[in-house]
Amino acid sequence: MTLVTDDARRIAELERGFRRDGLPNLILDFSAAEDVFTRAIPFLTLVFVLEVMNAADIGAGWANLLFVLGGAVIMLGAFGVLNLARGRRFFSVPARVGTPELLAFVLLPALLPVVFSRQLMFGFNTLLANSALLLLVYLVVGFGLLSIVRWAGARFFQQLAASVTVLVRAVPVLLFFSLVMFFTTEIWQVFTTPGPGAFWSAMALFVVLAMVFLAVRLPGVVREVQGEPEIGDEPLRRRERINLAAVALISEMLQVMFVSAAIWLFYIVLGALLVNSSVRDTWLLIPDRLIFTIAWFGDRVQVNEALLRVATGVAAFAGLYYAVTILVDAAYRDQFVDSLSQELRDTFRRRSEYLELQRRRGVPIAPPPQ
Repeated sequence: MTLVTDDARRIAELERGFRRDGLPNLILDFSAAEDVFTRAIPFLTLVFVLEVMNAADIGAGWANLLFVLGGAVIMLGAFGVLNLARGRRFFSVPARVGTPELLAFVLLPALLPVVFSRQLMFGFNTLLANSALLLLVYLVVGFGLLSIVRWAGARFFQQLAASVTVLVRAVPVLLFFSLVMFFTTEIWQVFTTPGPGAFWSAMALFVVLAMVFLAVRLPGVVREVQGEPEIGDEPLRRRERINLAAVALISEMLQVMFVSAAIWLFYIVLGALLVNSSVRDTWLLIPDRLIFTIAWFGDRVQVNEALLRVATGVAAFAGLYYAVTILVDAAYRDQFVDSLSQELRDTFRRRSEYLELQRRRGVPIAPPPQ
């Protein structure tokens, strides 16, 4: 009996370690219905209530209050019926959030403005927003996104040191091309003329392209890492490989973000020192908006909205360039895989111990599909 209790305690300790390392999918019975969305119930409930209130027609007076109360009754009734259908009490908090509950969360707040005030576009936007929110919750909780960021951040400088070779080769070329871009009239006009929506959409495009380039090599990284002897005789299952790929992707994204942030800060300082108001008046097609001014050795250094935009655009380009560079650099790939494998060896050893404890308890360990 003592042995069984000790095994259960050790298994729980190992599972907490997997979550802490950003690899919750190493847990055998880890599932979205019981381990992901149930953890997000308080947050999803708050969003649900706010959406019901936000869907109200503000100009309707007392009808607005009736709208909110009616919507709340419909929502509670719908979830209560789901509870009864699953054999739970009407007002119980679900221990498992499956497809019916998720559909209710997505559809019911979207239907309220359509049914009560015929706001079709508002309902459609709510539908899209709730779907995106559930996807975000699944990524954050299901793949331990915050834990991965914390784990990768703690080892960031070790992994950056492993990529010093590609940094030495890439940064001089990157600085040369970015300097040519930064002091070009057309670049200032291109990055300052669009509205906020178009500008940030373009920046998001740089980020997406960088992630696509980094994701191209993830299958190869996972194959090399799972060749480590610490994994043991039990190969990684598909969701474990995906979780491992997420760890590798975020580790590389942190490096790209570091390079982009360094480039951004460099051009903010350089632009504030060299691109004064007279130069900006010549380059820009729209009025400039000053953010703040600093006295500097008898001169006045200005930071303005145009400078922030141009520095952001150049830094986004630099991040994309660096992502492509580490994709095609064979030496970096080998160094990164070696560094990542070394950091994960302890986790893989604990995985082998975990699977052995589960076997000793009689839990079947299904082989991963080929």
